[in-house]
Amino acid sequence: MTRYPLLDTICDPAQVRKLERKQLPQLANELRSFLVESVAKTGGHLSSNLGTVELTVALHHVFDTPHDRLVWDVGHQTYPHKVLTGRRTGMARLRMHGGISGFPKRSESRYDTFGVGHSSTSISAALGMALAAKIKGEPRKVVAIIGDGAMSAGQAFEALNNAGVADADMLVVLNDNDMSISPAVGALNRYLARLFSGGSFNAARKAGEKILDFSPSLREFAKRAEEHVKGMLTPGTLFEEMGFNYIGPIDGHDLESLVPTLQNLKNLKGPQFLHVITKKGQGYKLAEVDPILYHGVSKFQPEVGIAGSPSGAKPSYTQIFGDWLCDMAAADPKLVGITPAMREGSGLLRFSQRYPDRYYDVGIAEQHAVTFAAGLACEGLRPVLAIYSTFLQRGYDQLVHDVALQNLPVVFALDRGGLVGADGPTHHGAFDLSFLSCIPNMVVMTPSDENECRKMLTTAYRLDGPSAVRYPRGSGTGVAIDQELVGLPVGKGEIRRRGSGVALLAFGSMLTPALAAAEELDASVANMRFVKPIDRELIIALAAEHSLLVSVEENAVIGGAGTEVERVLEDIASSARLLRLGIPDHFIEHGDQALLLTEIGLDREGIVRAVRARQNSSVADSGESMPPPKNNYLEQQ
Repeated sequence: MTRYPLLDTICDPAQVRKLERKQLPQLANELRSFLVESVAKTGGHLSSNLGTVELTVALHHVFDTPHDRLVWDVGHQTYPHKVLTGRRTGMARLRMHGGISGFPKRSESRYDTFGVGHSSTSISAALGMALAAKIKGEPRKVVAIIGDGAMSAGQAFEALNNAGVADADMLVVLNDNDMSISPAVGALNRYLARLFSGGSFNAARKAGEKILDFSPSLREFAKRAEEHVKGMLTPGTLFEEMGFNYIGPIDGHDLESLVPTLQNLKNLKGPQFLHVITKKGQGYKLAEVDPILYHGVSKFQPEVGIAGSPSGAKPSYTQIFGDWLCDMAAADPKLVGITPAMREGSGLLRFSQRYPDRYYDVGIAEQHAVTFAAGLACEGLRPVLAIYSTFLQRGYDQLVHDVALQNLPVVFALDRGGLVGADGPTHHGAFDLSFLSCIPNMVVMTPSDENECRKMLTTAYRLDGPSAVRYPRGSGTGVAIDQELVGLPVGKGEIRRRGSGVALLAFGSMLTPALAAAEELDASVANMRFVKPIDRELIIALAAEHSLLVSVEENAVIGGAGTEVERVLEDIASSARLLRLGIPDHFIEHGDQALLLTEIGLDREGIVRAVRARQNSSVADSGESMPPPKNNYLEQQ
């Protein structure tokens, strides 16, 4: 007998809508068991998905999807949605190359109405869809599902502020999985949710409004009385003031409460707001106990849980940063560590425990994080903002205007630079070298190994202006770590191999494949270290002794480090040719990091192949090759 007798019958949401309400708990239980089993084999986001099983079942049971639009925020919690919308078999290749995405993706399914990966976009997108339906005269419901963490972002409140006065027929579901707004869950709240969302209550309210039209003062009194009653029993005053009809909080795991409440809300016009309380990791005890550990998981055995890292494993760049932060904080009481809701992911856990008075988690608020750091710097402190490369994109205006323009000493520790693997295009740090190098006053560094990363962080910290140290996801080469807090000379690279004809100018993580390629090409290799200020002297010397220079970077080929090399060659009118290798001008899909790098030619074989192709085309064009003159600079290196 199958382990999932009811789930096996579900291929699309229409079949969920045909189920009787009493069957829904069984479906939810089977779906939860399947998710644990499936994610244990593939890895992925677990805790958040276990917390939204009942909510997902209820939404697809009540709403006519995909005609009615479900807009998920972030997308960490959409595995149940994927399973119920015909992608159950696809879960076997979740986040793998050529498999389904870990996030909603419009090209993947008509049920994925909006592509996401970063937080706090759902209400804005849902409002656009709701007003589009109104303009086109299409009767449909639009539902935005957003978490309490994502509600801390400014964009969410901008959207709420707009939606409340836009007369949009939409529903916002606040999935509160941290009980950060209200812990009040129980029979009374369930009753009130059903009461406030029901037709009788709302009909009575509208009738009362008509009766009291003749007396504005009496009508205002009645309105205040209603708000007072609801305010005493629910925490919805803020959302009511923004123009939403607030319902809740209700238990997000109680289908007997969820379904009738959603059915009532489906029949109401205007902006509605439903507050549900859920628990991350619900139904899997290990995840319930430690939802952070089980947020993003690798493969594991469900009956055993997540095992610790094997002894002797190479430290990740994130760990290198976390250790450096603690060491530098011990050396300098002016250091302040900042994260936009990524304490564990960015390596600040130990720092937050050791230096709680100098640690600030500002929530999902990247714009605020950058300007907050600028304010600290104005008062003589030394802020270090630990942030993922793609998350910094959200604080770009603030980086330009509030930090760089004022030349403030803020250190940006950019994690996840380059391709990140399974999270895919929403999380690939493909553009940072391009968007940072064009900003005046910025110093931009790319470490080639863990020890160099530590030295660059120290270098950045001691500068009197803004700086960024950009390092990749995962571990490096496993080099020994110098525990001293020593820096590097600013704007200086190094020669790592001497060859002839071809010089590979490697930036950051690309040094390792460049050195491997150089063995086959007999090429010189420079570890450039700095994108800005770039080592002009080194580039000029390499151009004098080599006919072909090749810049190699794990960044968009447009802009970035290669562009800086090209500027130097143009300035000196060099006859040396330049080949720029990097991430091509299209979004890179999800998959294993190494596989993706191979696919775009940023591995040893790819570099060799690209250089050979350029050499062959040049020989064909010229018919001969002249050796360049010697230069003493390289001999001095």
